[in-house]
Amino acid sequence: MRMIKFLLLAVLLVPYIAYSSSEEVKLDKAPIDKADKESLKRGAKSFVEYCLTCHGANFMRYNRHQDIGMSDDDIRTNLIRTGQKTGGLMETAMRKKEAEEWFGVVPPDLSVIARARGADWLYTYLRTFYQDTSTYSGWNNLIFDKVAMPHVLHNLQGWQVLESGTKNLVQAKPGLMTKEEYDSFVADLVNYMVYLGEPHAHYRKELGAIVLFFLFGMLGLTYLLKKEYWTDIH
Repeated sequence: MRMIKFLLLAVLLVPYIAYSSSEEVKLDKAPIDKADKESLKRGAKSFVEYCLTCHGANFMRYNRHQDIGMSDDDIRTNLIRTGQKTGGLMETAMRKKEAEEWFGVVPPDLSVIARARGADWLYTYLRTFYQDTSTYSGWNNLIFDKVAMPHVLHNLQGWQVLESGTKNLVQAKPGLMTKEEYDSFVADLVNYMVYLGEPHAHYRKELGAIVLFFLFGMLGLTYLLKKEYWTDIH
């Protein structure tokens, strides 16, 4: 039943965050490295600080972060903000009714957003917000026209505006980070969201390599055994 809900959620995410003008904009390549545990730790902290306020990650438990090298004390200190136990789910504190009043739509759960959208889309999306006075929030996005989500990272990136008659973004007001620092920050965040959608992926690849090595070894032993049997027959 849980797997069925998981698959349904992946499908239902699409209408909430459907593609708009992404086909017209070339997506930037996200520097993803799911084996980089330090990047995943930084991304997890950023996710809790900037994303979990509105979005949930209801298929992830806090204690799963032990897999990326975080102790229970680290999890309680750096990730849990609501007094939950480390075995609790990463649920948002925002109520659906409040979300609809503030944004006009309930922010989607982000457990499988990277699997539904792709890392490159997320990496580009989080770096292409710009000011737009015609929208309710005052923000728009280069690859998601009339997006309901405001630019919650504008204090870090700064304020961008769309150059008249083009699809080029120019910075109108600097943020707390340089462009390189912000790109690195977003890379860590997206890297974590990729991990969030499939926490076992790295382990499965390692296990798969071990299984293949074992099978090839058994193939060699089976061949030698076959030769030994046929020697006796001839």
